[in-house]
Amino acid sequence: MLGIWDYTVVLTYLSLLSATTGILISLSGHGHPYIGVMFLLLCGLCDTFDGRVARAKKNRTRKEKDFGVQIDSLSDLVAFGVLPVCVGMALYKSDLFDAGRIQEHLLPKEPSVLCAIPAAVIIAVSAFFVLAALVRLAWFNITVEETQGEGLGDKKHYYGLPVTSTALIFPTFLLARHILYLQNINISFVYYILLIVVAVLFVLKFKIRKPGTAMIYFMVFIGAIEFFAVVLLKAFMK
Repeated sequence: MLGIWDYTVVLTYLSLLSATTGILISLSGHGHPYIGVMFLLLCGLCDTFDGRVARAKKNRTRKEKDFGVQIDSLSDLVAFGVLPVCVGMALYKSDLFDAGRIQEHLLPKEPSVLCAIPAAVIIAVSAFFVLAALVRLAWFNITVEETQGEGLGDKKHYYGLPVTSTALIFPTFLLARHILYLQNINISFVYYILLIVVAVLFVLKFKIRKPGTAMIYFMVFIGAIEFFAVVLLKAFMK
């Protein structure tokens, strides 16, 4: 059988399965961005620990290490490149659906600004985001090869914004968006501005210090809070 199928890659595979499920569910019907972002958070959780699980096997062969690097980046492209734009598209579809209900006087709200943005612009921004994520991940891969697995630049810093940061950025935005939405303030259009900004940060060459163990666990804690917050608001959303 082709590929590696032991415990060292199980979290990477789970991240990809989570991303695929999130893509399909978020785009179904009139759009389910909050369900999609829950799967994005799960992808972030898997990615936090997949490297540690892989390194726990001390006798990995060079082929196993190279395979791990490749599938990690391929999975990250789907999870943190494609899934966020699908969540954005789900938000767009959801706002269009709400706009129809507003016209029918079923919702006492103002139409979303996002609905006025041409679909071509939405598609272009989404494609640009995925391209930026692809370029960053490919550059990371060749740099890993050049530095014998040490990663971009050095062991203490990233250069540019890691694609995995989307697992905290976009859930945070959607939580803020929901709080404001309850006050009849719809900031959905900001999601696409955020996509552009994050995409540019993916490929800009600036230093970010890699988080230590304490910071990693803190980010996991924040992600867990966001996950349960999204679950709760989804449960009580009308």
